[in-house]
Amino acid sequence: MTEIAPVHGPELITYADELAALLVDTVNGGSSVGFLAPLERDEAAAWWRERAGAVDAGHLQVWIARDAERVTGTIGLVRAALPNARHRAEVTKLMVRPSARGRGLGRSLLDAVERSAAETGVTLLVLDTESGSPAERLYRSAGWTECGSIPEYAGDPAGVLKPTTLYYKPLGPARATPAR
Repeated sequence: MTEIAPVHGPELITYADELAALLVDTVNGGSSVGFLAPLERDEAAAWWRERAGAVDAGHLQVWIARDAERVTGTIGLVRAALPNARHRAEVTKLMVRPSARGRGLGRSLLDAVERSAAETGVTLLVLDTESGSPAERLYRSAGWTECGSIPEYAGDPAGVLKPTTLYYKPLGPARATPAR
């Protein structure tokens, strides 16, 4: 049984080593999530620990999926900071351990983020992913809309520049923010 739950800053630090193992497996397995291979576990753990402050401040939310033994997946949601953009957020770092793929865990993590975002008044989500990656199938099947591609946007884990595809998903009717 896999449980998906949000984590707070202190919990993120507690799970940093397990999340580091997931990040290392993901990057060294060829998935483009912002890091170059080979990624060392200490570097990955430090990166996760550095996120704890943003989680505590409310700028970042992180969910983890755990089975009885370990962290099997994660996803993040970055809140827009500017006053005219508080209706939107960016989905980041959706990762599923290679041994747990193909069982709907990625979709469950995405659903958890979408529900939480909608509950807190977010009406638009955005994300980017490497063009042609398996993640694109997930996003399309979950109702995300492709809105364009940027050539040579980011390096894959080997450092080769690849195109990135941008996606968005409206969560409800847009609401204007009152003028102050």
